[in-house]
Amino acid sequence: MKSEKLAAVVFLFLCSSLYTTTCRAQADSTKANKITLGLNFLAHGEICGGGLPKSTKQEVSYPNENLSAFLFGRTRLEVGYERKWLEAKVVLQNQAIWGMQSSMTLNLYEGWVKMKARSGLFAQVGRSALSYDDERIIGTNDFATASLSHDVALLGYEGHGHKVHGIFAFNQNGDNVYTGTYYNNGSQYYKTMQTVWYHYDFPKFPLGASLLFMNIGMQAGEYKLVDNQMLPDTQNPPRTEYQQLFGGYVTYHPKYLMVEGSYYRQTGQVMIADMRCMPIRAWMASAKVTIKPTDRYGFELGYDYLSGDDFVPVTYGGTYGMPRHSVHGGFTPLYGSRTKFYGIMDYFYQSAYINGFTPGLQNAFVGVIGSPIPKLSGRVAYHYLAVATTLADLGSTLGHSMDLNVQYDFTKDISLMAGYTLMKGTETMDRLKQGSGSKHAHWGWFSLVVSPTIFTTRF
Repeated sequence: MKSEKLAAVVFLFLCSSLYTTTCRAQADSTKANKITLGLNFLAHGEICGGGLPKSTKQEVSYPNENLSAFLFGRTRLEVGYERKWLEAKVVLQNQAIWGMQSSMTLNLYEGWVKMKARSGLFAQVGRSALSYDDERIIGTNDFATASLSHDVALLGYEGHGHKVHGIFAFNQNGDNVYTGTYYNNGSQYYKTMQTVWYHYDFPKFPLGASLLFMNIGMQAGEYKLVDNQMLPDTQNPPRTEYQQLFGGYVTYHPKYLMVEGSYYRQTGQVMIADMRCMPIRAWMASAKVTIKPTDRYGFELGYDYLSGDDFVPVTYGGTYGMPRHSVHGGFTPLYGSRTKFYGIMDYFYQSAYINGFTPGLQNAFVGVIGSPIPKLSGRVAYHYLAVATTLADLGSTLGHSMDLNVQYDFTKDISLMAGYTLMKGTETMDRLKQGSGSKHAHWGWFSLVVSPTIFTTRF
């Protein structure tokens, strides 16, 4: 409650200050300082059928009232400040399921300051929403409503077609005194992270290329409470294990054509269970072609391959422990916008397979995009989904998915989006997910987004 009261006081103070400033100053672009106040409101609803858990061989009949249906609200207050060599942004975010007071959360989604130099160098420090290339590895994942942000120091240079960003993070639960730098159950996704991203746009040629390198440190090992003291676990002592990702992304974009390709590899150590780890040797590759002869319609097709682990046979209701191999082969898309690539239902990298088994994924897709009337746009896509490893007693095909998405823009600030997804799964999907509804599922959703800039002032 204290944080909510503090946010309300800050909001009222900003509104009164900015209103006074607006009254006293005219909108003059020559004035040095610029302040903007914006609002982003999202109302999201879902109804689902299928994908329900199954713990025994006995089929369970669920009445319609027990199928998933809910409304979700997200409100963001965005305050931005800008002058010649300085920028700052604060985004307060509240999320809640409609009707559940206990689910309300108020947090700082973004809060950063950016200092710029005439030469193109800059430094940005604070909580930032990061987005790079097509967002396959680092993205906001905004469709998940909570979205992703990172506490980082970002150093970079942008100019003459070149962009170089260095991202550095060190996360901690609190001001640890007795447990050193031990990091457990934090709000961020890693203990340390160092990333270098380089992008170049070729002059007079519609070609862009990016290179990405990430070194991610995850907390392994444990501390235990012994005689009211937190002491290292002698069997699994605390330590930091590192994983590396490196690769690139290329785009070629002439007038009516867009060609995209990417390739990434993962090495180092990956966390598996109980703060333990094993070596990872994984990779992924993707290709996508979009043809858009006019603004009214277009076509897209592509293929994604994400490597996977060796198969361990599993029966209904059975367990198998960890995969029987010494090297983890399942590729992890880390902090990307996953629903953008592998089907909106999030069957593969938002929700896990049983016991952490990662069979990889093959995703071949074809789609039609169009805008039949002004302000209305849509997309229909078909996905063929299969595992990327050889299964001992099952076929490789996971299933077939159809996605339908539409969006109508009432104004530049008000949009209504809706979608429907149908999943037709196979016995392989059912076995690997261990779910009575995993074979066949459907999902409908809508989102109303209102994002006005309340006012802008200069002084």
